[in-house]
Amino acid sequence: MTIIRPLCIVALFLTCFAPLTYGQRQATVEEQRQQGLLQKQSDDKTPALRLAGVFGSKMVLQQQTDAPIWGMAKPGEPVWVSGSWNQAISKTTANASGRWQTTLKTPAAGDTPYNVVVKAGSDTVKLDDVLIGEVWICSGQSNMQWKMRGFGPTYFGEAVAKANQPTIRYCEVPQALALEAQDDVQTRWSVCNPKTVLTYSAVAYFFANRLQKDLNVPIGLISTNWGGSPAEAWVREEIIASDFPEFDETRKQYPALMKEFGVVHARSAKMPKGIKHGLPSVLYNNMIHPLVPFAFRGVIWYQGESNVEKPAQYQKLFPALIESWREEWNQGDFPFYFVQIAPFKYGYTKVPAALLREAQLKTLSVPNTGMVVTMDIGDETNIHPKEKRPVGERLALIALARDYGRKGLVYSGPIYKGHQIVSDQIQIQFQHVGSGLASRDGKPLSHFTIAGKDNVFVPAEAVIQGDSIFVHSDQVQHPTNVRFAWGNADRPNLMNREGLPASSFRTDNLSTHLGNGIE
Repeated sequence: MTIIRPLCIVALFLTCFAPLTYGQRQATVEEQRQQGLLQKQSDDKTPALRLAGVFGSKMVLQQQTDAPIWGMAKPGEPVWVSGSWNQAISKTTANASGRWQTTLKTPAAGDTPYNVVVKAGSDTVKLDDVLIGEVWICSGQSNMQWKMRGFGPTYFGEAVAKANQPTIRYCEVPQALALEAQDDVQTRWSVCNPKTVLTYSAVAYFFANRLQKDLNVPIGLISTNWGGSPAEAWVREEIIASDFPEFDETRKQYPALMKEFGVVHARSAKMPKGIKHGLPSVLYNNMIHPLVPFAFRGVIWYQGESNVEKPAQYQKLFPALIESWREEWNQGDFPFYFVQIAPFKYGYTKVPAALLREAQLKTLSVPNTGMVVTMDIGDETNIHPKEKRPVGERLALIALARDYGRKGLVYSGPIYKGHQIVSDQIQIQFQHVGSGLASRDGKPLSHFTIAGKDNVFVPAEAVIQGDSIFVHSDQVQHPTNVRFAWGNADRPNLMNREGLPASSFRTDNLSTHLGNGIE
């Protein structure tokens, strides 16, 4: 078993993997090995008693569940595990490889610190200051990775100063790549305060902050993310191999190396060519698989920018990612709440970003998912919007409404539901109108276009009437379809009265492009 130790956390944005020949890859892997970026897998040795790396003092365990606890010991050795909240002891035996696993029944959430004790033979491992509460996995690419100490609005300083919140705990998974699924990864839990919070994901922190204030229970965050990573890097190998043949050529280039090399650490933002974080499964292998079967409530996810050029693929890939994680954990259809990509000019591609947003919107058909819309906070010149608090708090709204019984809480902006043609207008109906549709700035609704049978879309007037919007243009006497916020950097003003923005949408299914085809 290979243990991954953090060397450095870096943000690598939107890098793409260029396919290499086997000979080229052999050379570049050797370069990486010499530079210490690629770790050679060593033969397993019989370990002393230890817990898996995701466990540690100051951690949070998911409340009111049979929480899996696992680790390594001498093969065949009995292992006893107990939590100080009761007198129960769980007993198991290490298998022939030394791995053991059992469960601890956890109590209701509270701010009382507990101990977890593991014994095997003459060895004892003790975890201190363990809280029982709500645990969420926070994953994705750079907008999830972005730290509280990064650039941000002026309120970031105030938020940091007020971050003495000992019942918020944070665990960061080190950034490292692996060609094969790893069994363990070394992490460290921390208690939230003005110093430690600087290293926390801003989105994850604001999510936890809102939950903690509303629920008054400990919140544990497990942060596992990598800037610039595409979705395929987070999907396990079996899913990629069976459902995504377009990755076959890439995958065929490195199997021969798997037996000898397995892990690449993120030591430098200037990594040599070779194994990169855009390859299928390499982040799942080392940053997700070692966490299984840790018990948690749900996942929050902020990713998609690195897949913007292949929206049709993403429409299949993203649901596959969700389903594969659920299958791996085997704890049901746990909540999976994600963030729709924000407005940005995307000058390097001819593919409309609205198609990626559409793929994300369609992912809401997957059971127990929810989506945060960010059409109001984008920056056309910066793919990393500064506004992280609204994103985290909107994710928390979904969780509060869907998982924590906050009935009547409006947690989504308007989502297209249906339409009908009424004379020379198109009437659009929405879900999640809250207490009513509104314009964010009080001006006429913006970024609507309308087309007739010629499929030429022109700017249109849009007027709110009750829970519907009527769209019209004098240039189109017989309209057939309407689009909303279809430009890459569009920041429309349609929202509900609760201040949550509407998602982009279209009523047609035409192949769309910005000069070139998208297929």
